[in-house]
Amino acid sequence: MKVEIWSDVMCPFCYIGKRRFEQALQNFANKDEVEIEWKSFQLNPDMETNPNIHIDQYLADVKGFSIDHARQLNAHVTQMAAEAGLTYNFDKAVVANSFNAHRFTHLAKKHGLGIAAEEALFKAYFTDGKNMDDNDTLIELGVEIGLDAAEIKQTLESNAFADDVKHDIAEAQYLGIRGVPFFVMNSKYGVSGAQEVRVFDETLQKAFSEWQQENPKPKLEVIEGESCGLDGDC
Repeated sequence: MKVEIWSDVMCPFCYIGKRRFEQALQNFANKDEVEIEWKSFQLNPDMETNPNIHIDQYLADVKGFSIDHARQLNAHVTQMAAEAGLTYNFDKAVVANSFNAHRFTHLAKKHGLGIAAEEALFKAYFTDGKNMDDNDTLIELGVEIGLDAAEIKQTLESNAFADDVKHDIAEAQYLGIRGVPFFVMNSKYGVSGAQEVRVFDETLQKAFSEWQQENPKPKLEVIEGESCGLDGDC
């Protein structure tokens, strides 16, 4: 069964949602039959990369908040992250456009490393204070998860995977997705936001049950003959 997850690396609830979903999946009896695909979404496609502005100031300017209110919001999200086992350091966060980071994830997906790339980007941004719009940073992260440095560099210096990112965003718009994280299970059930583990548990069970009914395993009519078994008996 396929689970598609739309997210933006700049979204604090996406990392929290990832952890909660992973906890639900870990407890799911049929987890080996679940395929995960991460998809691109940009909360602010017009964001200009600016390492010189504090994330609190950026949030206050964009949302029309006071600086104190922005700090309170980030402190609240930091506490939520801690409860999910994550460390958020907003004092080190770099204001950066995420489009190139999304192109990087599509390169990783091509090599079967999409999930590893998402985890690396989230940690780099929220915990380590890395610039997600910096080529050297993305190359370093890519090498750490097993990508080739030269291929990453070539990708980032070209327009490669730009259409893939735009396609994901267009698909989200078609589905009516207006915020992330957003989880779509078996192309039928949507879960919006960093829901509690229980919600993911229940939706996984329901979606998988229907998927099993729609994709039954073939029943073989077996004609028995002399053979050897797994236990070595012949």
